[in-house]
Amino acid sequence: RRGRGKGQSHSLFIDGEGRLSSCGNADHVPGLLGHGEGVTGLDTPTRLPSTLGAERAVSVSAGDAHSLALTAGGAVWSWGDGGFGQLGHG
Repeated sequence: RRGRGKGQSHSLFIDGEGRLSSCGNADHVPGLLGHGEGVTGLDTPTRLPSTLGAERAVSVSAGDAHSLALTAGGAVWSWGDGGFGQLGHG
């Protein structure tokens, strides 16, 4: 299954094996692209270093300043700006 999500300044992609890639601009939100806080821009889709707990991604969503991924096992992963609780990290 393949999928994609588009935020204000970044995009997320799922390949046929459930792996995630991202590209875009993250100058305004450290970590938004999922490649660590030092990566602020990617011109082409680049695979994320995280393996989502070794699970396959089945759905992604990109907000203005955050990203979400749903795995085949039902886990939700989130990253980016959670200043208003949108990441669900407490």
